[in-house]
Amino acid sequence: MTDHQLWRGLSVIILCKDEALQLPECLRSLRDCAHVHVVDSGSSDDTVMLAEAAGAKVWLHEFRSFGDQRNWALDHCEPLGEWVLFLDADERSTPAFEVAVIDEIGNASSDIAGFYCCWKLLMDGRWLKRSDSFPRYQFRLLRKGRARFEDAGHGQREGLVQGRLDYIREPYLHEAFGKGWSDWFAKHNRYATQEAVSRSAKGISAAWTDFLRGSRAKRLSALKALMSRMPGWPLLRFMQSYVFKLGFLEGVPGLIHATNMGIYEYLIWLKMRELSRNGSVVLPTAGTSDGASALSNNSSRAES
Repeated sequence: MTDHQLWRGLSVIILCKDEALQLPECLRSLRDCAHVHVVDSGSSDDTVMLAEAAGAKVWLHEFRSFGDQRNWALDHCEPLGEWVLFLDADERSTPAFEVAVIDEIGNASSDIAGFYCCWKLLMDGRWLKRSDSFPRYQFRLLRKGRARFEDAGHGQREGLVQGRLDYIREPYLHEAFGKGWSDWFAKHNRYATQEAVSRSAKGISAAWTDFLRGSRAKRLSALKALMSRMPGWPLLRFMQSYVFKLGFLEGVPGLIHATNMGIYEYLIWLKMRELSRNGSVVLPTAGTSDGASALSNNSSRAES
């Protein structure tokens, strides 16, 4: 099979809601891929129309969590071929990423169930290599039928995996700030609630056990749970990005990103404190400033 056939035979699944600003560029970056699926969770803008106009197959499904939505897509989107790649609307493939994917899946041994992929975070056209601690990996490319996802904090991680996971070192692009700062802060306020619930639910003893003996994904979750309990962790998170990782060399974008990460961890810390005192935490409703619902320390899912 030629390289072109491998890429065209890949199925790409994009999860989105109200992504009319971001989705077209993502789809343009995948114009040589024949099997693109968009799973929409109730957009009120032109997301669905734009996806269909670009030739993507659109599916509608209510969002419960990232892990749940990705598994639903695997079960219902009828992905063709052997390999499935997940991207988000604010992410872009590149020619170099395409070549790397083709090379890896074309030479993958039968025991490979999937790949971790990394991203280049961009702000104002600048790659935040230092302040975003590049490379950071997520499980995004899998052999159909060989892996599932499970929820982890506000996001997801690999769940049941039949085989071995490898790495694709060439990054795709991540334009995380394209919808403006109001959207970014509203989204991360919701994420902070979900992270607080997840991190609070993991006791210190269980966190240490996962950190010392768990899988890569469990070690990362355990580390977050442990670090969140450290005095001054939000400030240390800022220092990590801006000073220790040399984020100050990335100018104003580096300062903004490091500051935002410190604020995000501070929100998580505040909500963990609220959980420990009250047993629940208020979650703002997506798309509104004052709608709210409550999550308890036993919750495992939240609306996005």
